[in-house]
Amino acid sequence: MVDVKPLNAIVYNQEKVNMTDVIAPPYDVILDDYREELYKRSDYNIVKLILAKGSTDTNDSDNRYENARKTFAQWLEEKVLIKLDNPTILYLLQKYKTANGKEITRKGFIARCKIEDFSSKKILPHEYTMGGPKQDRLNLTTACKANFSQIFMVYSDKQKQIENAVDYAQKPFIDVTDDLGVQNIVYKIDDEKTLNLISEVLKDKTLLIADGHHRYETAMNYRNLHPENEQAKYVMSYFTNMEDDLLIFPTHRIILRKIEGLLDKIKKYFDVKELSSKEELLKEIEIANTKQISMGLYTGKYYLLTLRENVDGILEEYKVPKVLRKLDLIVLHKALISKEFGYTDEEQMAQDGILYIKQEQEAFDMIDKGQAEASFIMAYPKIKDIQEISQAGERMPQKSTYFYPKLLSGIVINPLY
Repeated sequence: MVDVKPLNAIVYNQEKVNMTDVIAPPYDVILDDYREELYKRSDYNIVKLILAKGSTDTNDSDNRYENARKTFAQWLEEKVLIKLDNPTILYLLQKYKTANGKEITRKGFIARCKIEDFSSKKILPHEYTMGGPKQDRLNLTTACKANFSQIFMVYSDKQKQIENAVDYAQKPFIDVTDDLGVQNIVYKIDDEKTLNLISEVLKDKTLLIADGHHRYETAMNYRNLHPENEQAKYVMSYFTNMEDDLLIFPTHRIILRKIEGLLDKIKKYFDVKELSSKEELLKEIEIANTKQISMGLYTGKYYLLTLRENVDGILEEYKVPKVLRKLDLIVLHKALISKEFGYTDEEQMAQDGILYIKQEQEAFDMIDKGQAEASFIMAYPKIKDIQEISQAGERMPQKSTYFYPKLLSGIVINPLY
């Protein structure tokens, strides 16, 4: 049984702060320049907790976790952060427009979810994780005894029971638009009837971790380190119905090393078609990928790569399970990055000589600035593929997917004490 409970929520005191000034994206998508901008925006921006600086203002100072703890305690003492009176689930609407102007509203809710080991099959991962981010988040959790960000969970309910039970006529608890233009409307749910409905709907579901694998495994580690702490058995999570609007972005692969005969190596397996512009490339990737494994390549020139050769032999060599062999990222990693470019598995996991970048424009900019040799631009992943892979007990390569919109940090904090 999946165990979902309301939060003993800590939130910003909106009598003391403007929510626009204190919210931030998740820590892992905040680049250095943007972090500085958020630091200056408000003395109380959540970035000072999720990406605290050390005393010497360097990113790797050992005392940045202690500084986050002190800041958290100070904000609570100053009543900048306050605890809600009643156990609460926060219902979240995220309204945004796609690049082609389509208006989408993604619905979901924030609650506590009992942590399950993956062997239970109640909560399924779909990506591999890397050690560095997990240790960083564990250090922060240990120092502050709180979850500052949510795990992004997906479930399936064709009847949309929870969505239909919410009172959208009530006054929002929070209504804030982020820097990407996404409007976040939050309603408080603290009536027993709706809280019980949410628990009942979720208890027999299988949950898929869409985003936040590092945070979830960090929560598992924290729970294991503190078996006496009942609060540590739960982690703050966001739940959305996959029958609702769910947009998934790819994560692109950036090759930093010089690869001799790059195009010749690629042409062993792919048909290579030169295109005239970024816009044409992005359009052609999606069209081609519906028929055959395809991806883009930018080296200063734009190329569409369409898989020509059967690479099952290579995938057999690397012991790739059959359910994964239809993925463009698997073919890229095994046939090209591993076999042809010579990257070891350890280098790929550690991002040694290779980067995994969510921001599409950054993948192009790194080439134009001479910071990389090649950018592989991936097609949009499909939720049905992710489901199939997870249910088979397998995982996609690390940093495969990017669910949009991201969940804001600063909407709610979950104390672990």
